[in-house]
Amino acid sequence: MDEKTAELRDIFIEATGSETVTERQTESRGSLADIDDPEEVRARVLDLVTTMRERYEFETTLSDDALVNLVVGYFDGESDEELAVELDVSPDAIRTARLDVHLVRDTDRDAPFDMDRLDKLLVDGADDDAIAEKLDVPTDVVARFRPVAEADIRSSRANYRFRDDFTELLTDDDLSQRMAEDARNDGLREATEDIETDVSL
Repeated sequence: MDEKTAELRDIFIEATGSETVTERQTESRGSLADIDDPEEVRARVLDLVTTMRERYEFETTLSDDALVNLVVGYFDGESDEELAVELDVSPDAIRTARLDVHLVRDTDRDAPFDMDRLDKLLVDGADDDAIAEKLDVPTDVVARFRPVAEADIRSSRANYRFRDDFTELLTDDDLSQRMAEDARNDGLREATEDIETDVSL
C-alpha cells in the first residue's frame, strides 16, 4: 500500500468509523422481468406493497389486496375513474392510494408553478401557508399538489426502487392485461356477493 492509498484509507476510516469498504448485499432474487406467472407476479407486487406500508405512513384505507389491483390496473392503462369503479371508491381515494405507492401520473404534476420549487420548499420544511406565499398561489392549490410532490420525494429517496420494480413486473402488455382482467373479475364478484336475487317465475 503506497503512501497515497494509506492516506485515503485513513480518511475513510475516520469518516465512516469502519474499515469495511463494501456493504453486504442481499441475495439476488433474480430478474423480475423473468417472471411470467400471473400468480407469482401478483405475489411479488403484494410483497412490494406490504414493504411500502411498513416503511411509509399510508394515507389510504384500501387493503393491500386492493392496492395490488390498483397497481396492476394502473400499469394496464386504467384511469383513476375506471379504477374507482372497480374498487368501489372515489377517484380521489384512488389518487391518494396511488400516490402512497409512488405511482404519479404526468397529469398530477400539471401545477400553475414549477414543481421543483415546491419540492425544495417541502424539503426545507415549509408549511402550506409559507409555500403559498412563496409560490403566489392559494393554500388550497398547495394542498392539492403537496401529496404529489411528497410522493415524488419519497420515490426519489428510495432511488425509485418501488416504481421501477412495479414497472419491471408489469410492463409485459399481455401479462398485465390478463392480470387486470382477473382483478376486474375479482372485484365484480366481490361487489355482487352481497346482492340478493328475488326472482319470481
